Amino acid sequence: MGPTTSNRAAGSLTHAVNDSHRAAGCLVAALESAWEMARTRHPEIAPAVIVVASGTSGGAPRWGHFAACRWRRAADGGQLAEILIAGEGLDRGAVPVLGTLLHEAAHALAHARGIADTSRQGRYHNARYRYLAEELGLVVEQVPVIGWSRTAVPAATAEGYATEIEAIADSLLVYRRPEAGPSHIGAGGDHGTTGQRLRSGRCACPCGRQLRIGSETLAAGPVVCGLCRGEFAPGMEGQA
Repeated sequence: MGPTTSNRAAGSLTHAVNDSHRAAGCLVAALESAWEMARTRHPEIAPAVIVVASGTSGGAPRWGHFAACRWRRAADGGQLAEILIAGEGLDRGAVPVLGTLLHEAAHALAHARGIADTSRQGRYHNARYRYLAEELGLVVEQVPVIGWSRTAVPAATAEGYATEIEAIADSLLVYRRPEAGPSHIGAGGDHGTTGQRLRSGRCACPCGRQLRIGSETLAAGPVVCGLCRGEFAPGMEGQA
């Protein structure tokens, strides 16, 4: 998908996302357009299925993930990777969301080239990942314990993806609340109404710093890390 197609997609999205109940589908379309732009610039990156879902339910929560061979085409049985963008991270804004997509694209590029870019169940990002992420136009910083995992979109890269960023921004109308384990907020969605009271527990920010935060403190509003500016959430870890 080239720039002309991206421009058409951006225009249609601007008109399509007025109703919040359609926002998820429009957001996926915007992310797919951005993925195709990344593939245009880096043809080794394969097509993938992009999903927006919870990044804090089960396992180690994160802003996104790349998982090879998770989907199969009905027509010919060909395998496709999965790119997950966590709904809990959408309120960071369009540029960081694009950053997560490109972060995962670097993993896709590593997979295409047969490069082992992570270890420790995908948590530790080694120097090979750093070079791939920089090839995608990201700024990469080293983080204790999880390696070269912290990525950001510099101005030059944002300018190159300006159309895609605009389309993503137009689609960011809903955000997902983090899960808080088995005794999280009840069906009513308001703390202290129908749900069980949250217990205190270990929370982490995207760059890997950890704190024990009481349930009422966590429910009252975001607790933000002074280093990465990400929110602390139960079990949240750096981008995968």
